[in-house]
Amino acid sequence: MNGAPRVVVVDDQALVRTGFRMILTADGIEVVAEAADGEEAVAAVRRTRPDVVLMDVRMPGTDGLEATRRILAGGPETPRIIILTTYDLDQYVYAALSAGASGFLLKDVTPEHLAAAVRLVRSGDALLAPAITRRLVERFAGAGGRGASLHRDLAALTPRELQVLEALAGGDSNAELAARFRLSEATVKTHVARILSKLGLRDRAQAVIAAYETGLITPGGRG
Repeated sequence: MNGAPRVVVVDDQALVRTGFRMILTADGIEVVAEAADGEEAVAAVRRTRPDVVLMDVRMPGTDGLEATRRILAGGPETPRIIILTTYDLDQYVYAALSAGASGFLLKDVTPEHLAAAVRLVRSGDALLAPAITRRLVERFAGAGGRGASLHRDLAALTPRELQVLEALAGGDSNAELAARFRLSEATVKTHVARILSKLGLRDRAQAVIAAYETGLITPGGRG
């Protein structure tokens, strides 16, 4: 994508919003709007059509989870959403990832990591800190109901795609997947894209969740 990333910052604390705006602006990222709650966030996204939303998950009134669902229900041209949280194991974050958020950050993120995260998800990738994401999914992934219906989806994957999904869910990067399976990174990206398409998933974050909820990976199954 050309031009500076366009971002909406959503947090119920004005000081947090101001701090993030200063960090992003200093790194050449354009903050097109701020919002103090979920209702304001939905309206700001519709008005400004940003590339990325930094979304606080816990807010009075309409929280970040509901706002995420409403924003991502808006069609194919929706922004990427990064969930902001004070806690690294939070059921709201898990639910937001399931709803289509592209990753999450702790609020004590460094300025450099914050700006890099915005650019990463804007490029179409998911923001996954493998160790934290794996603990999050293992703690909150549902063990019943939804899993049975998702198992049928996995039948559409080839044996190689199943292997790639399992390794991806374990936290492997594209480079690590390429080394593991002795493939080029371009071929790995093709496999990942096909997995997402066949399973109707938005990005790698949802792929990790799907791998656990279908039983392809079980809690504690990867080191």
